[in-house]
Amino acid sequence: MSYKSVYDGWKADPEAFWMEAAEAISWTKKPTRALDSSNAPLYEWFTDGEANTCYNALDRHVEAGRGDQTAIIYDSPITGAKRKISYAELTDQVALLAGALKAKGIGKGDRVLIYMPMVPEALNAMLACARIGAVHSVVFGGFAANELAVRIDDATPKAIIAASCGIEPGRVIKYKPLLDGAIELAAHKPEFTIILQREQAQADMTEGRDFDWFGVQEGVEPADCVPIGGADPLYILYTSGTTGQPKGVVRPSGGHMVALNWTMKNIYNVEPGEVFWAASDVGWVVGHSYICYAPLIYGSTAIVFEGKPVGTPDAGTFWRVIEEHKVTSFFTAPTAFRAIKREDPAGEFVKKYDLSSLKALYLAGERADPDTIIWAQDQLGIPVVDHWWQTETGFSIAANPLGLEELPMKLGSPTVAMPGFDVQVLGDDGHQLPAGELGAIAIKLPLPPGTLPTLWNAEERFVKSYLDTFSGYYETGDAGIIDEDGYLYIMARTDDVINVAGHRLSTGAMEEVLAAHPDVAECAVIGVADQLKGQLALGFICLNNGVNRSHEEIVAEVVKLVREKIGPVAAFKLTLVVDRLPKTRSGKILRGTMVNIADETPWKMPATIDDPVILDEITAALRTLGYAGGSSR
Repeated sequence: MSYKSVYDGWKADPEAFWMEAAEAISWTKKPTRALDSSNAPLYEWFTDGEANTCYNALDRHVEAGRGDQTAIIYDSPITGAKRKISYAELTDQVALLAGALKAKGIGKGDRVLIYMPMVPEALNAMLACARIGAVHSVVFGGFAANELAVRIDDATPKAIIAASCGIEPGRVIKYKPLLDGAIELAAHKPEFTIILQREQAQADMTEGRDFDWFGVQEGVEPADCVPIGGADPLYILYTSGTTGQPKGVVRPSGGHMVALNWTMKNIYNVEPGEVFWAASDVGWVVGHSYICYAPLIYGSTAIVFEGKPVGTPDAGTFWRVIEEHKVTSFFTAPTAFRAIKREDPAGEFVKKYDLSSLKALYLAGERADPDTIIWAQDQLGIPVVDHWWQTETGFSIAANPLGLEELPMKLGSPTVAMPGFDVQVLGDDGHQLPAGELGAIAIKLPLPPGTLPTLWNAEERFVKSYLDTFSGYYETGDAGIIDEDGYLYIMARTDDVINVAGHRLSTGAMEEVLAAHPDVAECAVIGVADQLKGQLALGFICLNNGVNRSHEEIVAEVVKLVREKIGPVAAFKLTLVVDRLPKTRSGKILRGTMVNIADETPWKMPATIDDPVILDEITAALRTLGYAGGSSR
């Protein structure tokens, strides 16, 4: 079937489309209708259906005779550990952990916070909660104690499941002291914790509150799957909010299964039994959707990878995993590819491995600049799909749906809207803009199944954050254009559209130009305050390894490029060469923080920052241009 026929079919009858997709899920009580609009503009899906996510991810495959198939491949280049876990083994492990939780009083609707590194037990914990109807909230392992405490107070978990430590290249991060500090800071106290002791750092246990992962499971009855209402929450995942208070995105159980299962074939072109690898972390939405839930619900094999794109041990680690485990479809962040490209611009490591199993590469999480996409295409010789989605949506809003058909690619575009998403570009007055005109990207309500119906205990904040700006639309917070062929271009966060002497300009468009320079490995553009023009664009560039030309020469070239490609209206003249850019642990560049430093406005150290020292380096670089006040710390 063609993309157009499928998308048009959805648009003609959305409910029939999603009811048909729901047939792929094993329901204990089949839904009689798809959409519940009784509380519009707050919509819900499959409200009268009942199913269990853990059953759909595990038990049904075992019952279908596929228990011997590998469910999870664990590969940790940091520790050297490798393990394969079958669907039958994983089902038994999860049922036992769920039984331990149940024996300690955890039941349907109770919250359990999970604070784990990239080990298979993190998925066990998520699935064990799903099995008994508990609502899990995974917090990225290694988050600071105060940030963890904020999430404990918001989710009010009865229990916390954690590991003794996480392991980064060259260092061990002890989780237990951070967890103890968070519990001390939090007003809400969990009843108990379960701790997975790792040999790299054994945790001190608090008598009566902390229980050993294996000890707590001894002698308990394995738990059966509990039927869960289609609109009941499966998990809460916190995403950063503009106020500094994180937003608890709620994921509804039924629609989540239906939507994710649909994407595996239609977007990622994967078959049951094939190996799907999302090189992310369970602390992020990609880890929830495409390390844990989608591959297992669909019956594929998922990879749990504890490593980095470079340095564990080298820029060939991704290729080694793909060859060794015969990965069919690979999903990672553009920033990972930029790191590999910077280390290995000629692709010498790529040539060392047999990558014949790999059918496609998918990029998401940051804008995929054309230069990175071209490099990946040249090195791998397969489709490279830039696709766009958000923590709030749980799966892609726009993509190239290779399982339906491979659409012509346009560099800089995540291609077209997926079924379920009526994407439009709106002006400040809420009216649709003509093709090619930059505006706010919004999605006509209702959002499809699996997307957030609300924020945890914050309905008013949900409406204000997403629904108030444009009546009848979900505001994505992104700005961009839709061209005459319906292709979407995400140019920047709405906050990153800058106003230079009355001209609205996209920092993303300027970043594309900078990234195209052969010496530039990575870049960012921000808008800084200017008395004369209102704002000016300021570029940051990181250079490829081995570049030994003068920085002044390279800066002059990129400035000239921007003025040629964007035009003199961009007034682009400020560029700094830096060793690295400040990022979150998931690879997003912290542009907003950089703006605050440059403009000397108050800012808070981002909880998700990968390495806080980088901000001191950025501050020092900005001072050479006369920008930046003191540090916030």
